[in-house]
Amino acid sequence: MRYYLISGEASGDLHGSNLIKGLRLKDPQAEFRCWGGDLMQQQGAVLVKHYKESAVMGFVEVLRNIGKIRKNLKQCKEDILEYKPDALILIDYPGFNLRIAEFAKKKGITVFYYIAPKVWAWKESRVHKLRKYADRLFIIFPFEIGYFKKWGIEAIYRGNPLLDSIEDDPSGNEDKESFCKRTGLDPRQPIVGLLAGSRKMEINFLLPRMLETSRLHPEYQYVLAGAPSVEYSLYENILGKYGMHFINMSPSETIQKDLPHTTPKIFFLSGETYAVLRHADAAVISSGTASLEAALLKTPQVVCYGGNEISYRIARRLVKLNYISLANLILDKLIFKELIQHDCTPENIARELERLLHESDYREEMIKDYRQVRTVLGGKGASGKIAEAMTSELSLIMNKSNGK
Repeated sequence: MRYYLISGEASGDLHGSNLIKGLRLKDPQAEFRCWGGDLMQQQGAVLVKHYKESAVMGFVEVLRNIGKIRKNLKQCKEDILEYKPDALILIDYPGFNLRIAEFAKKKGITVFYYIAPKVWAWKESRVHKLRKYADRLFIIFPFEIGYFKKWGIEAIYRGNPLLDSIEDDPSGNEDKESFCKRTGLDPRQPIVGLLAGSRKMEINFLLPRMLETSRLHPEYQYVLAGAPSVEYSLYENILGKYGMHFINMSPSETIQKDLPHTTPKIFFLSGETYAVLRHADAAVISSGTASLEAALLKTPQVVCYGGNEISYRIARRLVKLNYISLANLILDKLIFKELIQHDCTPENIARELERLLHESDYREEMIKDYRQVRTVLGGKGASGKIAEAMTSELSLIMNKSNGK
């Protein structure tokens, strides 16, 4: 079988890579072509365009990049027609993927939508397009089953693939002492993980606030988990504007060397998000997949969100949820604090970090809720089960079209 996958961000690339792995187990001869990232490419997919070249987030940003988006859509449609896939697998990224779904459906291509757009949060009208253009909808949150059934869609749920990604990550074999020795961190001092997102807009908003927070508490060690798709120079330039720099020292050196006591210690690790989360005593995290990953790794956290003021005001009118973080949504409870836009200040972040690091009852209650989140999502093996369901559904569709 020939599969064409489309993802527009880092989390989609992760889920897509695990799905490819599962599909290859079911069909060793399968061929893959994708709009995605390094992880899908590493699993053997031919990468047409990297998501870092096409990802756009925010209302104002979309308007500014409308020409680029149209060009990408045109290129993508032409490539799909030339490739002639047996199935098109669209991974989240609704602004782009729903347009591709409509196009593919009209061309008679089987459309699988994997990881449904969060239509239960906003833009609910998109559910009609999902019902009309997706042959099958595969979801990763159990509460979505009833929601889509209400709209006449029998969505397929086989667990959440993040559990597989976490279980399979090699950082689980490294203890904290080894991690600190390798990175030059001091295991005796609190470690704060900083996850500023994977898009330039997010990073430009959140990283300066994180750096200002570090000035309020220079006694902590801060580890910035760099997104693989983001150039190191972006992080370095932002630090430079604040008169800071990353600490790049060998494990044999002490982190105190040549550093005044009042200078924040900022470390940088790229492509090691899980390692940072596993060993951080607390984390400051952009809203999104990383927040759920932190919950599954039992990392005490505070979630931050913000961006262009106009985009924020529009979103505030449209979004109809009590929470923005997936773990909070899953339990329908404020497990951890969410600091949004104007509340996302260095002072508020610092205040919450103090609670996370020093109030044991607060931490324990959070971790207790984390266990419940994991229970709700189920066990590992989701990627393989989803791949099995997809191959099964594709066979049914193909047999039906052949009159069998």
